[in-house]
Amino acid sequence: MQAATLRQAWEYRMIHWLSRFVPSPISVNWSERIRSCVGVSIGITVTALTMRSFTQSGVLVPFLVAPMGASAVLLFAVPASPIAQPWSFIGGNLISATIGVACSQSISDQVLAAAAAVPIALCAMFSLRCMHPPSGAVALTAVLGGPGIHSLGYGFVFAPVAVQSLIMLVCAIIYHALTGHRYPHASHKGTVINDVDRSRREISRVDLESAVRRRGELLDIGTDDLASLLEEAQMLAYARSFGELTCGDVMSRPAVCIPAKTSLNEARDILLRHRIKALPVTDGSKQVIGIVTWADVYGRVETVSLAEACNSCLGPWTVPSQETRVDSLMTARPETVEAKTLLMTVVPMFAKHGHHHIPVVDSQGRLVGMMTQADVISGLYHHSQAFA
Repeated sequence: MQAATLRQAWEYRMIHWLSRFVPSPISVNWSERIRSCVGVSIGITVTALTMRSFTQSGVLVPFLVAPMGASAVLLFAVPASPIAQPWSFIGGNLISATIGVACSQSISDQVLAAAAAVPIALCAMFSLRCMHPPSGAVALTAVLGGPGIHSLGYGFVFAPVAVQSLIMLVCAIIYHALTGHRYPHASHKGTVINDVDRSRREISRVDLESAVRRRGELLDIGTDDLASLLEEAQMLAYARSFGELTCGDVMSRPAVCIPAKTSLNEARDILLRHRIKALPVTDGSKQVIGIVTWADVYGRVETVSLAEACNSCLGPWTVPSQETRVDSLMTARPETVEAKTLLMTVVPMFAKHGHHHIPVVDSQGRLVGMMTQADVISGLYHHSQAFA
């Protein structure tokens, strides 16, 4: 029975993990898809023809560097993305090309040069706020491009990288303007909601998908992530309205706690007597070392009772002891918060991370109270009534 249950649990987790590979639907109509494809074609064609004129004039430069293909997809198909904006594109390519050439010339081993060029370029793009993923390939091209690339030295930064980047950027700006798209992309300014408009309206997934579809362009964020961000932003905005309310203001006190040597039956009796669902486990100095919940205790007690009833058929080696200590089943090192912590920073722990009970400690880490979802709701309600 236990083996079958474990197998079913493993199968469920495996199926759940594999389901993450299923791609999210793309809410872009066919006219936008065709527009993007035509734009990529024009950008690559114009860049290639221009670079061929360089080659014919006797200047030995690569016809096209491969990263421009990835950049073209971003510039023409995902123009709203921060990584597709002009500074990200131009700055990322030039910085990465420079770093790639420097690594190629200073490190003789190509593997080590490549291993150094990409992360250094990434750090530089982070620092200069010009993140552009294809630029990592530009750094690699400077290292692994072969004798033709290496012979250019730092000229590789100018031609082909700078020249091709500028041509592609000009094509993107003109094409988006002619086809009615905003590029460079300007952020949408949301409507300011005043106190009169604070009626809480639920936003469904259908609403989000409709809003994304109405934009008529590919956004580099999934609907699920957008819904999650919106939900968390709404929660934080709601919590922020309560100013300086702290965890110490809403927690239950005094907190009922137990030492690690408490038996299973004693823990169950304490939970029943106080009508609570979790007990912090503390050491001699009131430091929280674990937490045990009603689900932990109840499940173990049921197992003990069943095993004792079937002792004759299961054998004495399978029977857990009723004197099992809670330190053998508690969750060690649980997440705690200080009493002075602002409540607005803790609300997402309940809303998004599945916490139901959080021990509250003082500045020395000693237990001073317990906070549950009910405490948060009650505290927010009473606080709102006081300022109503």
